[in-house]
Amino acid sequence: MKLSRMAAIPLRQFYLYRGSAARVVPLFAWVTIDMVLWGFMAKFLGGMEHTQYRFVPALLGAVLFWDFMTRVMQGVTTAFFEDVWSRNFLNVFASPITMPEYIGGLLASSIATSLVGLVVMIIVATLAFGLSFAAYGAMLAGFVMVLFLFGMALGVAAIAIVLRMGPAAEWFVWPIPALLSPFAAVYYPLSTLPRPMQWFSRLLPPSYVFEGMRAVVAGRHFDGALLAIAFALSIVYLLLAYWIFARVFRYAVATGLIARYSAESVS
Repeated sequence: MKLSRMAAIPLRQFYLYRGSAARVVPLFAWVTIDMVLWGFMAKFLGGMEHTQYRFVPALLGAVLFWDFMTRVMQGVTTAFFEDVWSRNFLNVFASPITMPEYIGGLLASSIATSLVGLVVMIIVATLAFGLSFAAYGAMLAGFVMVLFLFGMALGVAAIAIVLRMGPAAEWFVWPIPALLSPFAAVYYPLSTLPRPMQWFSRLLPPSYVFEGMRAVVAGRHFDGALLAIAFALSIVYLLLAYWIFARVFRYAVATGLIARYSAESVS
């Protein structure tokens, strides 16, 4: 065994990291997210020692809803990545399919896969932990719809990033839900966050969903107008994501970037 040959493996990884910011970001992004997320979680729980807060339905519901939104986003991005990984992307657009039809197909694929996951999660949560979704009432449909629309917006924005920067930018895509989770107040109230973070959180539709979910679980009133704001924001983000993808696609076609995909570089 020669150390020189062994050293070739980490040397190759060094050159890959040096030439691609998409590979560098995950080195510190995940640990930062974990520290921030669980730091605020600990702060929230530390102030709940003598309350009758229903932790199980609140936390389990938060996990289920957030995972559903993540699955919606991944339903869009994975369908796109399948074409990239199989080098079928150019073949798709060599066909008569239009860009709106392609995006519509990705969203339809996301609907199918995310609904399957949602049904399974609901069955497991109900049978294994006795979580009842009847307590959410009519709000349940609104919560799911907001998360679904925002998840689709994230998915379309993510594939625009990959289309513009190349397949190596896939490393940027997977951490997106985790990067947003501390601001979305998934596991703790918005009041736990510092004021500047709260301002940003108000721009994220999921923050309204999880605030509403905790209010319902605690037996408090939740203003339906806040859910309407979250729904409107989700629509705006979805339209904005489509507009960004359309511009990136036109740029990729005009410059020939669409034909220069390389898994080793981000250009």
